[in-house]
Amino acid sequence: MKLGFIGCGNMASAIIGGILNKGLAQPEDICASVKTQSSAQKIQNTLGISCTTNNLEVAKTADYLFLAVKPQFCTDVALQIKDALTDKQVIISVIAGKNLEWLKEHLGNDKKIIRTMPNTPALVGEGVTGVCPDNLTSDEDLQNVLTLLRSFGQADIVTEPILDIVGAVSGSSPAFVFMFIEALADGAVAEGMPRKQAYDFAAQAVLGSAKMVLETKKHPGELKDMVCSPAGTTIEGVNTLEKEGMRSAVMDAVRACIQKTRKL
Repeated sequence: MKLGFIGCGNMASAIIGGILNKGLAQPEDICASVKTQSSAQKIQNTLGISCTTNNLEVAKTADYLFLAVKPQFCTDVALQIKDALTDKQVIISVIAGKNLEWLKEHLGNDKKIIRTMPNTPALVGEGVTGVCPDNLTSDEDLQNVLTLLRSFGQADIVTEPILDIVGAVSGSSPAFVFMFIEALADGAVAEGMPRKQAYDFAAQAVLGSAKMVLETKKHPGELKDMVCSPAGTTIEGVNTLEKEGMRSAVMDAVRACIQKTRKL
């Protein structure tokens, strides 16, 4: 199985790293393309795979071809590779905002295409990816792609309308979580805690809290109530967050991301 990546930034590198770490492919089975020769050399040195500046070369040789370029570059890339693609290849899009209809129009209606939306925690093997296949993709091909995507975290099938929501609730949200961790640490620093220690405590608290949601399967509100003792310190903090509109601010941020995605 030959894997190709057109675009090899942080996300594609995380995907490749997961695949290699799990032994699902060998470095010689993976080829990527990037804009500059210096970037190609860096990828080769870092990941040990073949890397070129020729998108067409990658498109011709891959059984499973990942498109991992920025949305603004997709039209140019599609024009470059369209005639080199075959109906036997599986094309996996990691491009935000470009739906199956757009991809079919620009790459060919006879092509097997799977839209995906991974997130940056893939860099540490804790990613989550929404997966939306077209009606030409076989069950075998879909299972092969899911296996690749699960090499760096979770991957689940969703409908295409849900995929834009996935981009916000898991794709963009790490930025919101990082802001929250930074704010927690800033509050601790303001009261005298050393900054490095504050980051460590805040980050571990967020990690542990997320793990409780996933492993206990309890409603987040129930878990919150478990921390809030009557007349205690935590409920005072919760009261402040409610006054400041934390919930509505986060909801608005998620919806803003979704609306932006739909305009891409």
